[in-house]
Amino acid sequence: MRRTARENAFKLIFERLVNSGESKLSYVMLSEKLEGDDRAFFDELVNGTVRERAFLSQKIAQYSSGYSLDRIYKIDLSILLIATYEIIFLDDVPDKVSANEAVELAKIYSTDHSPAFVNGLLATFIKNKESIINERNAD
Repeated sequence: MRRTARENAFKLIFERLVNSGESKLSYVMLSEKLEGDDRAFFDELVNGTVRERAFLSQKIAQYSSGYSLDRIYKIDLSILLIATYEIIFLDDVPDKVSANEAVELAKIYSTDHSPAFVNGLLATFIKNKESIINERNAD
């Protein structure tokens, strides 16, 4: 199930943000429960988010009016990195699905205010998706 793959990718990205590095053991533990397309989706989310982290972080900072990256909870930032990666780089995932799944993760793992913050920022990303993609392609 993609939801589980997404949740496991969030856990791994969060761990990497907190520990400033990579944990191969966590990767194995989180990926071994997935099969087939779900495993491939997990791998794409993790590898793509790591690969595009600098660009996505810059865009998150740009669109998170009044919040520097340092002020965004690491949980929320992890959720946003994965969701913005999906929105910008994965054409097979509808934008609204990415946003909805991110809000659900925020409801489970973060503060009471986080779902609204995540939803608002992702709505801005979706609204500006074309210009963000054009900017990325220009680099």
